[in-house]
Amino acid sequence: MPLGYHGPIMNTIWNEPTIRDLVARLELFRETCRVTTLVEVERATRSPFHILVACVISLRTKDEVTAEASARLFDLASTPEALAQLDEATIAKAIFPAGFYNTKARQLRQISAILVDQHDSKVPQNETDLLALPGVGRKTANLVLGIGHNIPAICVDTHVHRIPNRMGMVSTSKPEQTEKALMVLLPTDVWIPINDLLVTFGQNQCHPVSPRCSTCPLDDLCGRVGVERSR
Repeated sequence: MPLGYHGPIMNTIWNEPTIRDLVARLELFRETCRVTTLVEVERATRSPFHILVACVISLRTKDEVTAEASARLFDLASTPEALAQLDEATIAKAIFPAGFYNTKARQLRQISAILVDQHDSKVPQNETDLLALPGVGRKTANLVLGIGHNIPAICVDTHVHRIPNRMGMVSTSKPEQTEKALMVLLPTDVWIPINDLLVTFGQNQCHPVSPRCSTCPLDDLCGRVGVERSR
């Protein structure tokens, strides 16, 4: 029995029917919540560039702040060419109070210039070129590939790392390990949507500290690994 386990003794087998059931429940839960900023950007613009910019802004920043900061910046510049022409101070002012806004302003201007100069103003559709952009790590690259280009990829952020470990789906210590484990476990058609599903669930139900286990729609599937306190 895992350390911190407080739920019923269970033997969940994470086969495809169980995973499909999990995804269906997460989809129903998402319908009761506010749409996340990155999905909102994707639905509104269908623009890989806007998704890339919003994702960079979102790092270590609350979702509501990301939404407002992205909207202000897109009002000023909605293309790589336009954003590359803005000075860093203007970009920083537009995205404030996003975390590390000065650093992100520099990165966003550099990214835009690189897209214009090296990629015909298009966002790359491969991991190598995306990871070469300033401030872009695996999380951002995979999100852009997934919701930006509809290329199967699993974006692992803090929620996607925490929740599968808490449930007992995987047992990993680093996001990169979680990504690889989920690639083996999840059907390919789930790779793209799993980020938004788990982010929404993590923001509204399965909090890092004191998750809402008493009202959890996944209670019978969850091992509550490491959960010391819940509501």
